[in-house]
Amino acid sequence: MSQVQFLDKLLHEYLIFRGFSNTIKALDNEQRNEKDQSFRAEKIMEQFNYSINHNDLQGVLTLWNHLEANLFSKLEHNYAMAVKKLENSLLKLYLITAHNHNKTDKISEFFTRLASELQQQSEWKEWFYFPFCRNPEESQPFSLYFKKEWQDTFQLSLRNFLATIYQCMPQPTFVRVEQEAALIRRLQEENALLKSRLQQQQLSASQSSQNLNCANSSSAGGTGNDTRRRASYRQQQSLNDILPFDISPPGHVVDDFCIIATEVNSVTQASDAQARGLKMLIRNIGSSGSPVLGRKDNGEKSAKRRSGSVGRNWM
Repeated sequence: MSQVQFLDKLLHEYLIFRGFSNTIKALDNEQRNEKDQSFRAEKIMEQFNYSINHNDLQGVLTLWNHLEANLFSKLEHNYAMAVKKLENSLLKLYLITAHNHNKTDKISEFFTRLASELQQQSEWKEWFYFPFCRNPEESQPFSLYFKKEWQDTFQLSLRNFLATIYQCMPQPTFVRVEQEAALIRRLQEENALLKSRLQQQQLSASQSSQNLNCANSSSAGGTGNDTRRRASYRQQQSLNDILPFDISPPGHVVDDFCIIATEVNSVTQASDAQARGLKMLIRNIGSSGSPVLGRKDNGEKSAKRRSGSVGRNWM
């Protein structure tokens, strides 16, 4: 109810802005006499009956075309035949009412305006004889439509059809303005909330990445400090503090230090032998025998011994 009143105020304000004074008077009159502000099928039926009783063909066609464009065109395909049948019955009711009002000019206007469209339909072939029939209420093709039972049945069927469609029909754009504005506001609020959540997530992600970089840099700095600390500690250490690796060398490898020690021992032995030789020379010089003769005699004896040994081997 509040929404309808709000829209009525908007419409009234718009009509005043455009200067439609006659329309404003008609709107005020209808709003004053209106008892039920709901949107019902009975109001559409009242407009159809008003246009038919006043022989207003343009009003009937305008209202039906509006329903066709906004309601009937959105139905499923299997309802097309029912919609077409209701349209033809509505036009036939217009002709019957015009004949009852002796409005032959309105009947002629009807066929002149709709002949090109109706002649393509088979059920309208007999109706082109209607303007020339003197007593159509007694004629077999038209007598059924003059009966009150058929007219009441048709209006009830059209009313029920419209009432059924109105249950699922979309509201007019003018009525949906406020709802769409509320929907837009709600979507904007949701977008702002989602943007704030996304910014918080990005901020937390950047903080976590910064913390990780700080941790990596601190660990790298600590490693460098440890390295420098170890280097300085090594410089302060002496050679005596260094412990050799406990690795036993293989037995067949001769160490260089061992070779040097051996050479030193051989030199020492040579010097000792030379000293003994000098002592022996001095001792022989001091004795009666000649050292040279003594060597010669000894050499001859050894030569004989070798020759004899050799001869014995050959013998």
